[in-house]
Amino acid sequence: MSIIVDQVTKLYGEQKALDRVSFRIEPGNILGLLGPNGAGKSTIMKIITCFIPPTSGEVSVYGFDIYEQSDEIRKKIGYLPEHNPLYPDMYVKEYLAFIAGLHHLKNKKKRVKEMIDITGLQIEQNKKIGALSKGYRQRVGLAQVLIHDPEVLILDEPTTGLDPNQIVEIRELIKKIGKEKTVMLSTHIMQEVEAICNRAIIINKGVIVADDDTVNLSKYKADKEVITVEFDRDVRKEQLKKISGTTSVKKLQDRIWTLESTSGKDLRPAIFKFAVDNNFTVLSMNKESRSIESVFQQLTK
Repeated sequence: MSIIVDQVTKLYGEQKALDRVSFRIEPGNILGLLGPNGAGKSTIMKIITCFIPPTSGEVSVYGFDIYEQSDEIRKKIGYLPEHNPLYPDMYVKEYLAFIAGLHHLKNKKKRVKEMIDITGLQIEQNKKIGALSKGYRQRVGLAQVLIHDPEVLILDEPTTGLDPNQIVEIRELIKKIGKEKTVMLSTHIMQEVEAICNRAIIINKGVIVADDDTVNLSKYKADKEVITVEFDRDVRKEQLKKISGTTSVKKLQDRIWTLESTSGKDLRPAIFKFAVDNNFTVLSMNKESRSIESVFQQLTK
């Protein structure tokens, strides 16, 4: 197990930023940490990376304890905070060589070249960092966190402020990196998780409210089922209300209706039975799919 977080609580004075948070991340996963602003995402990342201690609870990274072996954990982790801390007056190549020196890497020149190739900085490598676009500055930040070949990457809002093209480029880069590393990234952008992550944790007010594979999150806490159905002829609203499990009926247009169940019950078998019993033909039927965004809104509102 690469990261274990067990019953972690963090207090800032009287404010409880995290409340008994627990989760585990296995190697080779890209985990999305979702939550509204102020939910506790950055606090979790700062604790895992040993920037701040928890008030209580246990955290380990590849078996190393954050209290007793923080130096060993820092060797295992590459951390890119939300506000990318770069030296704007340094040249890209010069800066990466400086970072390689801080890590006491033996073959600095070779490693710098590898990072420039991996992150697509070839054209920009001889420019000052301050002259780069934000997308390329993010690439420099990723090169910085990768240069010592860490097993774990912690990325805090890695695409904030980027334009759509830059977002796609950074997402593809993270997916490529994630094939060999354990990646944890925080975001409040649902499309980010759907595009990059294979697992997501949703946190709200310091508490985990969902933790599952991204493909399963659409079913999470599904307390409402919506079916759109078209019949071959007109049907009365009063008839549809009698279908077992139906809590709401709305007419969209002639012969097309939406039926809702707040119990999460699948209404389709009951709708087909109604059609057969009343000599109707169902021309089309669609079940409304729940996006990660709708799950997020439901769990954090």
